[in-house]
Amino acid sequence: MAVTHCGSTEFHWGRRTYIMGIINISPDSFSGDGLGGDMDAISQQAARFVAEGADILDIGGESTRPNSRPISAEEEMQRVIPAIGRLVKEVALPVSIDTGKAAVARHAVAAGASIINDVYGLNDPQIAAVAADSGVPIILTSNQRNEACKSDIMAGITRDLGNSISIVEKTGVLEENIIIDPGIGFGKTLEQNLEIIRRLAELKALGKPILLGTSRKSVIGLVLDLPPEERLEGTAATVAIGIANGADIIRVHDVKEMARVCRMSDAVVRRNEGEC
Repeated sequence: MAVTHCGSTEFHWGRRTYIMGIINISPDSFSGDGLGGDMDAISQQAARFVAEGADILDIGGESTRPNSRPISAEEEMQRVIPAIGRLVKEVALPVSIDTGKAAVARHAVAAGASIINDVYGLNDPQIAAVAADSGVPIILTSNQRNEACKSDIMAGITRDLGNSISIVEKTGVLEENIIIDPGIGFGKTLEQNLEIIRRLAELKALGKPILLGTSRKSVIGLVLDLPPEERLEGTAATVAIGIANGADIIRVHDVKEMARVCRMSDAVVRRNEGEC
């Protein structure tokens, strides 16, 4: 896979696992870590994530939990744009905007965001044009919330992501600027989520870096019968297995702990490449 550039940062896929730290600005995050408009708290969490080993900061202003209240692009921008503008001045890491709205993505990139994390699977097709026009990487998610996959889940995800890749490439997004995410928790059953983690390596056939986002999600809560704040060990297990099966980026709430999981997993999985 080609090297992906985010401003002055280069991502050399396959050398090690990269860590995306989640900064939730929504007040109704499923994991209970939403910071709202507290800019000092946002800044402090970003600084802590940098110190703990994050490679990317992912800023989200709208909750993606099931049955959450949708918000307008204007409300979402009021939440995320000031935070992005501040963080790009304070930290050297790339900042990602977690959104499915093209208008939000466009303003976020103008404010300094250097990655678009589209968790809604091109539901707003104009978001591909934002990525193409700005030249920033885009993360494509397979989201089945509106149309659940009742057949082979990996075949469905592979087909869905393949279609999304084709769309953004035709729009003008560079090949090296495409990252894929199987969308753990987005319209999948418990068994399907577990199967995705187990069969993650099959997505390597698409030739793109793979992001895995399992942190504190319901698949862990259902297996362990634990609330979000007690899902650290379950997250660690899914991260380690995900890395063994080909994950290139992990998206997490607990950066310090998951950075250690990544280092240990990489020492096993990528040892022959001289990385650990």
